[in-house]
Amino acid sequence: MSGTDDKIQGKGEELLGKVKQGVGGATDNASLEAEGKADEAKGEGRGILGGVKNAVVDAVDGLKKKA
Repeated sequence: MSGTDDKIQGKGEELLGKVKQGVGGATDNASLEAEGKADEAKGEGRGILGGVKNAVVDAVDGLKKKA
């Protein structure tokens, strides 16, 4: 999976997590709210991973151009 794909999937997971938190809060469902927080954190992590992947690819491309 490319870095950009990870970033997109991460944003989707963050959004889903926020929705679950909102629904969990509105329905007084602590379990759903906690699941939403976990999904949001997972999405943030995946987004960071995507950024790191992109940075590595950019660095390698930069080294190739200099060689």
